[in-house]
Amino acid sequence: MGYVRVKGVISNIMDRSKCAEVEFVVDTDAMGTVVPGGILQKLDMKPTGEARFKLANGQVSNFPIGDAYIEVEEITRATTVIFGSEDAPALLGVTTLEQLGLEVDRVTGKLKPMELMLL
Repeated sequence: MGYVRVKGVISNIMDRSKCAEVEFVVDTDAMGTVVPGGILQKLDMKPTGEARFKLANGQVSNFPIGDAYIEVEEITRATTVIFGSEDAPALLGVTTLEQLGLEVDRVTGKLKPMELMLL
């Protein structure tokens, strides 16, 4: 199927007028959403903490994290973002996808609303 790419908007949680359009690679194997740190800094976003993540190559590293609004498919939610390196693509991870109520349709390769469960 290849990569699923989706355009979204990321905005500063304290001032939503500070926003940027970002093309995300949807990564259902990644828990977190990664945005290049330079984009976040241009939006006056500062890390609120740090978390430890295992990378695809097996390496474990600490990364700064913070909170942002992300809009995809006209749905906006507050979510935690990872301040990524400048050369890494923006990744939309499964935690943010679930917060948005979206999932990947494996047939079409596009995002679709998911059935939300309240059990």
